[in-house]
This record gives sequence, structure tokens and C-alpha cells, in this order.
Amino acid sequence: MKDIKLFEEKKVRSQWDAEKERWYFSITDVVAILTDSPNPKNYWKVLKHRLLKEGNESVTNCNQLKLQSSDGKY
Repeated sequence: MKDIKLFEEKKVRSQWDAEKERWYFSITDVVAILTDSPNPKNYWKVLKHRLLKEGNESVTNCNQLKLQSSDGKY
């Protein structure tokens, strides 16, 4: 099930995995809300690189999901 969640009136794309019984959320949507960055995709790319460089392993366990954007693309 795909769904849009709202956080402070801003949209966060999400997807439910019934098999694993987990919600997955768009990290770029969350970054956009938390940072007010004009380019959250690039912000996440730079942050992810810095975290990996510091030895943070949480980034390596993230799988990329195809979530539909506002223009209809995945």
C-alpha cells in the first residue's frame, strides 16, 4: 500500500510492506521538511557520503524504493 503522510502540512511519501509489517518513508521528503533545503535530494546525497566516510553503517542498510513523485514519475 502506498500512502502520503502529512507532517506539519508537508507531504511525505510512504509505502507499507505487508510481508515485513513495516512502513518505509521517503528520506528526501523527510530531509526537505527537517532542513528546508531547496535541493533535498542533493542534501541527502552529501549527508550520506559524509556519514559513510565517518563509518556510520546505518546508511548502508537502506534500500532504495520506487516512490511516485508529484510529477507522476518513480
